[in-house]
Amino acid sequence: MTRALLAATLSAAYGIYGPAFELLEHRPRERGSEEYLDSEKYQLRHWQLDRPDSLAPFIARLNRIRREHPALQTNRSLRFLDIDNDQMLAYAKALPEQGDVLVIVANLDPHNPQQGWLHLPLAEFGLAAERPFRMHDLLTGASYLWQGEHNYVRLDPHAEVAHVFAVRRHVRTERDFDYFM
Repeated sequence: MTRALLAATLSAAYGIYGPAFELLEHRPRERGSEEYLDSEKYQLRHWQLDRPDSLAPFIARLNRIRREHPALQTNRSLRFLDIDNDQMLAYAKALPEQGDVLVIVANLDPHNPQQGWLHLPLAEFGLAAERPFRMHDLLTGASYLWQGEHNYVRLDPHAEVAHVFAVRRHVRTERDFDYFM
């Protein structure tokens, strides 16, 4: 899953051969070979895409996110971000003039939870250090309220391998309503 996420979000253009990748086909034809044993190169296959271990739903979600966010469709704005854990990778793709700022954080360790403090270049994203902002995870639907340049991230590969955050600048508070005194 992490490799699919990195391919889909790091580059403006990516492609995969669907069924074999979605179903995690990985047995080599022979030792040291890059060709797979049961590939369609040598036979016609009927793929069971509804298998519970299929990556198809995850890849479909990644493709929807790519379609909906122009920042992922360009390589111009890719910027790697500082995070204090070498087992995590963090980067941003942003088109602030279009209101599309994405922060991606991935756990590179497929077996263990990893955590770290992420440093965000708030000014580049049009954010003020003293104002809270919302980080909406496009993969899970969860939202987090953050403030300041340093924020904590924890990823358990058995639950979620990464966050694809859409940065929401304006967070409403009780002071935004007429009845606040």
